[in-house]
Amino acid sequence: MSSQPSLRRRYLSDPAFKFFKKVLPPLSETEREAMEAGSVWWDGELFAGNPDWRTLLQYPKPRLSEEEQAFVDNQLETLLDMLDDFDIVQQRKDLPPEVWAYLKKEKFFSLIISKEFGGLAFSAYANSTIVSKIATRSLSAAVTVMVPNSLGPGELLTHYGTDAQKNYWLPRLANGEDVPCFALTGPEAGSDAGSIPDKGVVCMGKFNGEDVLGIRLTWNKRYITLAPVATVLGLAFKLDDPDGLIGDTENLGITCALIPADHEGVEIGERHNPLGLAFMNGPTRGEDVFIPMDWVIGGQDYVGKGWRMLVECLSAGRGISLPALGTAVGHLAARTTGAYSYVRKQFGMNIGKFEGVAEALGRIGGYTYMLEAARTLTTTSLDMHEKPGIVTAIAKYHMTELARTILNDSMDIHSGRAIQLGPLNYIGHHYFGMPVAITVEGANILTRNLMIFGQGATRCHPYVLKEMEAAANTDDNKGAEEFDALLIKHISFATKNVFKSFGNAFTRSRFNHSPVSGETADYYRQLSRMSRALAVTADVSMLTLGGELKRREMISARLGDVLSNLYLASAVLKRFEDEGRQQSDLPLVHYSLQHCLNKCAIAFDGAFNNFPRKGVGSSLRALLFPLGMHFKAPSDDVAVEIANLLMTPGAHRERLTHLCYVGNKETDPVAIMERAFEAMQSIRPIEKKMAVAAKNGQIARKGPLADRLAQALEQNVLTEDEIEQVKKADALRSKAIQVDNFDPSWFAPADTASAGKGKKGKAA
Repeated sequence: MSSQPSLRRRYLSDPAFKFFKKVLPPLSETEREAMEAGSVWWDGELFAGNPDWRTLLQYPKPRLSEEEQAFVDNQLETLLDMLDDFDIVQQRKDLPPEVWAYLKKEKFFSLIISKEFGGLAFSAYANSTIVSKIATRSLSAAVTVMVPNSLGPGELLTHYGTDAQKNYWLPRLANGEDVPCFALTGPEAGSDAGSIPDKGVVCMGKFNGEDVLGIRLTWNKRYITLAPVATVLGLAFKLDDPDGLIGDTENLGITCALIPADHEGVEIGERHNPLGLAFMNGPTRGEDVFIPMDWVIGGQDYVGKGWRMLVECLSAGRGISLPALGTAVGHLAARTTGAYSYVRKQFGMNIGKFEGVAEALGRIGGYTYMLEAARTLTTTSLDMHEKPGIVTAIAKYHMTELARTILNDSMDIHSGRAIQLGPLNYIGHHYFGMPVAITVEGANILTRNLMIFGQGATRCHPYVLKEMEAAANTDDNKGAEEFDALLIKHISFATKNVFKSFGNAFTRSRFNHSPVSGETADYYRQLSRMSRALAVTADVSMLTLGGELKRREMISARLGDVLSNLYLASAVLKRFEDEGRQQSDLPLVHYSLQHCLNKCAIAFDGAFNNFPRKGVGSSLRALLFPLGMHFKAPSDDVAVEIANLLMTPGAHRERLTHLCYVGNKETDPVAIMERAFEAMQSIRPIEKKMAVAAKNGQIARKGPLADRLAQALEQNVLTEDEIEQVKKADALRSKAIQVDNFDPSWFAPADTASAGKGKKGKAA
């Protein structure tokens, strides 16, 4: 028996070990730190090929605490009532002073700071909910609130700051005395943050009249949100120690420091113009600026550890803030576009009854359900104190892209109503703003092509990262021994997935486990099949392509799409169970899950068709999908069902769009549409009477409404009370479909028409 392991080593493990050393992609130091910083969560289950659905359903249900709910019901509602997005974006190009003061006073900038330092210490779910609701009212205000609660001084100090730094800065950030920003991105370093050219040199210098150990800094940053108004600047830079003042290493790596904005040499205050939105965003620069060593976040002990600090904290921005903006777009568009599709009429019919409009409405509703599901599942992971870098990358990329599609559909349906900016337009600024969310925290193209599968294949796989570490072991004997044990497990893992995948193809997955019964049961089975197919394809891809897989971004992106859609589908199933299996939500659930399965099939098809090794793609197709891919896009019938749901008031509509702020003022644009929608719904029985009368020849089918109502009264089709009700509803409808126009002075240069600049548009 003792000879078997040695024979296995000799003829299997050791040759494989040498092969792996050659073909597996080497891990750079920044990649290693990124993978070690994150954690594997539900994405690991999906990648391993045998997801335990009971684990998913047992994750905590997202809930606001009593304190968080009270804040949402009171402080948040007060803030939303204060916001006028047209005034903010088109006139002031800034938040009003009273809004800035309220944000500081009520601690909107300290949602993540602990109570010990005067913050609110809210959950990730509460943080996301607050940002989402604000974003349905004003993206500019939402971005202003989300940035201090995302990657920035507050987050970094909380995790890494010295006691002295925490005690000084966190209370000031919590009460709004200081406004923070964090400068990472520069002209030569965007998504590739590891290549930042900004430099610091360890040296002695003067500070407060004394010679102290410190850093001389030069930097040039851009796209920094809140920089124009910040009082404290967080800064990431590369640090060198050429004179060996703090150790034997010259190139110390990325370091983060906290610098008062009024410190000598700090240039701050200029603004960018992010597609016309009004949140504060601008550059910051400094040349040969000396700072003391104790301004490094975490002190001297954290010199060179900035990259790991940033990677660990980036999950918050990717998993909370930007997905919150995407979700907000869904809630806003679903509520308003559904209402508009009922209120607006063409050819005597609600435009939502036209199949072309219904198709887009169905997509809006289905995607919105998916967005809210992904938002709540992703924040659940963060509230479980996970740091799932792959999950948050999936959320950031797909939720902003889904929001972009929703906005396009909403713009198409609203047509001219959406393209004329003015106080009545509730969707236009969001259309301009979504590319901002798509660009920041890692550009979406790179997130999809490099990160989701590129890191996920290594990080989430149960064996590959450990095998890579074994292959990188400088002690070859020890590395080979570790590799041998891992390889046997890996072979067993891969073999099971291959046989189960092949069996799934011929049984239509009917023997896969589902934790529930009913209409959603088969989705669990089919998603398990897709998960196994992904595991097999990932193993084959890494084996045949090795380090080349990094450069094959299109293949990597498609396999990442499979993982992403498995995650989105998981979120939908979890939401449906968490909310009590609401039967009225089933069309939304069916649409979302059919969409995800179809996208998985399309991604597999693209990967197999374009696999760079001859014959590998066709072999995978024959193995995993020998009878073809029978996963169709959502049906027209489901889309029409959803369109009707969005055009019908009720609990289902409230549940789908509960984050959308409506407002109570006469001038609130969403409220104007909502009042018209409710009024038109209230006269449905009356309109049916008129339709029957027109069919019977008692009143005209077409013509001015006033004439037709007069005929209806004369023919005793309607009572005077019913006619009055129709007139009131039609007046609200007419107001809701108008667009704004402006006095010509509005468009004149500011120096010649300052008086006209403050005039609001008039509905026309």
